[in-house]
Amino acid sequence: MTLNIVEYPDRKLKEKSVNVELFDQDLYDLLDGMYNVMMESNGIGLAAIQVAHAKRILILSIPDEESEQSKEDLIEMINPVITNKSGECVYQEGCLSVPSFYEDIIRFESISVNYQDRDGNTKIIEADGLLSIAIQHEMDHLEGILFIDRLSYSRRKKFEKEYKRMQKEKKKP
Repeated sequence: MTLNIVEYPDRKLKEKSVNVELFDQDLYDLLDGMYNVMMESNGIGLAAIQVAHAKRILILSIPDEESEQSKEDLIEMINPVITNKSGECVYQEGCLSVPSFYEDIIRFESISVNYQDRDGNTKIIEADGLLSIAIQHEMDHLEGILFIDRLSYSRRKKFEKEYKRMQKEKKKP
C-alpha cells in the first residue's frame, strides 16, 4: 500500500475520523503502510488521517536512549479514548503534516488511554512525558485538530506569515 503524507493546508486534515469496525487485512495493510511512511519521514507518530484515511488509528514509535526506533516498540492504537489526564507541560511540537515548523504547545503531563490493538483486543496504556504528548498530538488529528490550531491568535498569525514565506521560497527556481 502506497501512502503519502497529507500536508497543511489540505482540508482533509480537518476531517473527523470514524471508529474502526473491521479488524481485517485492509487494516493490517494500512497499519504497515503507515509505519513505513512514518519511519521514512523520521516521525515518532502518525494518524491515519495524515495519509488520507479518516479512521481512528494512530501509531507511535518513541526513540530510546540511543535515539533508535525499533519495530518492537511500535504502539498501534485503534479507536483510542483518553480516560484520565493530569498535570500540565509545555513541549515544542512539530508535525509531518506541517513540515519545518515547531511551536510550544501545552499538553497534559500524564494520561490513561483505552484503545484496541490491530487484532481488536482492548488495551490500556498509562503515559507520561514524550509518549503522553505524542498520543495527545495524534489524537488531536483524529478530531481534525492540528497543533497549530492550539496556538494563540498572535502566534498563529506569525505561523501563517512564516508558512506563506516558506511556500514562496519552495516555488523559486
